[in-house]
Amino acid sequence: MYLGIDLGTSGVKLLLLDEAHTVIATADAAVPQYRPQPTWSEQHPADWLAAVETTVAQLRAQVPTAWAQVRGIGLSGHMHGAVVLGAQGQVLRPAILWNDGRASAECAALEQAVPTSRQITGNLAMPGFTAPKLLWLRTHEPAVFPQIRTVLLPKDWLRLQLTGRAVSDMSDASGTLWLDVQARAWSLAMLQACGLDASQMPALAEGNAPTGTLLGDVARRWGLGEGVVVAAGAGDNAASAVGVGARTAGQGFVSLGTSGVVFRVTDAFAPATERAVHAFAHALPQRWHHMSVMLSAASAFGWVTRLTGRADEAQLSAAVSALPASRQAQAPLFLPYLSGERTPHNNAAATGVFTGLRAEHDADDLAYAVMEGVGFGLLDGLNAMRAAGGEGGNAALTLVGGGARSDPWAQLLASALGTPLQRPEGAHAAAALGAARLAAMACGGDESHWCQPLSADATFTPQPAQQALLAERYARFVALYPALQSQF
Repeated sequence: MYLGIDLGTSGVKLLLLDEAHTVIATADAAVPQYRPQPTWSEQHPADWLAAVETTVAQLRAQVPTAWAQVRGIGLSGHMHGAVVLGAQGQVLRPAILWNDGRASAECAALEQAVPTSRQITGNLAMPGFTAPKLLWLRTHEPAVFPQIRTVLLPKDWLRLQLTGRAVSDMSDASGTLWLDVQARAWSLAMLQACGLDASQMPALAEGNAPTGTLLGDVARRWGLGEGVVVAAGAGDNAASAVGVGARTAGQGFVSLGTSGVVFRVTDAFAPATERAVHAFAHALPQRWHHMSVMLSAASAFGWVTRLTGRADEAQLSAAVSALPASRQAQAPLFLPYLSGERTPHNNAAATGVFTGLRAEHDADDLAYAVMEGVGFGLLDGLNAMRAAGGEGGNAALTLVGGGARSDPWAQLLASALGTPLQRPEGAHAAAALGAARLAAMACGGDESHWCQPLSADATFTPQPAQQALLAERYARFVALYPALQSQF
């Protein structure tokens, strides 16, 4: 058995996978998120570990025999977070998360300090990345910064608790702005620009490599044997790619998670920073990927569900599916920048906007507008990737993430993107599945065997009538950001 641990923004998911690729069981536990000031986003690392312990207890109770056979563990987690540790390994302050926007000024300072930063890292300096957060800490928390002995990404802090070793993988490390992404090694120039050095960084490993074994006391507490291997794992999106079998150039997925992502594998490091496309190392050796990211996706639909007082997202999604095309054509337009935006605008100050509201609009119209606005944000990102010349073109993509459960949203996305979308079974758990697959490889499993594509439980193809309606509305959508930019 192989265990995948996925540390998400809203919670932890565990997935147990057997040698026959069968998902034996899953378990979830929520993790609270804090916004102490506008644009800030933080979590307490102790809450991550508590959620892991809760989900471990759930799995042990569900499938005790299978649980006892766990041989390897893989880790996946939300990227870019800054966990700063002191000399005794103690957490010095709450972790600053990927969707935190406080470090905008530090991004400009970092790029000025290292004029070649975009070529080294493959990315624009954005507030969500780890390096600007450390620059912010150096300026605004001068009592904390000198105490920092180690900086870890969220999933790698979990690894430290499980193995006693400070290690990161190439895909997650790509999101720090400290990695030379082509060389797959820490960049001394980028570290020095932040007042740091390599001694404060974790060791680096490929995602499918072993990084130690479960500590004895942890193994005993969890009811596992000795020698359980812990794989390097991956950032959540690279883990999802492994989970859906995206391992060769052109393969990829669309993710409707808390954030929204379009991901395609590349066989070379190919920076495309002109339109804020990310170029990261993949979790698999000698491969990289392009990725566009929007900061609010399925989370935006959760927001409009709460805003309108509906019972749950499934109910509101069903109401949207019943709207006739004539009603959709008259719905408001929505800019989905509830947490700022990355691709293609790279603007932490951008905000959500409804425009075209009329007295006759109701909750269903607003919900449709949010679904559509997220789809248009993903299309902005995909168009940026297409302009960068990445592999894949209009080839089919896999659809993953919690929002993928909604059939009407999946169909809208296929038509908006002009790309067939294949939704696999268990699409909402792709990252945890990828982490488990990486664990199997770290235990000696073959990549081609463990990175097989998943069978689709549904395929959504672009519908011409829907495409025509969306094309007209998208033309208005893309005009809104430049018209409103000065007001953000």
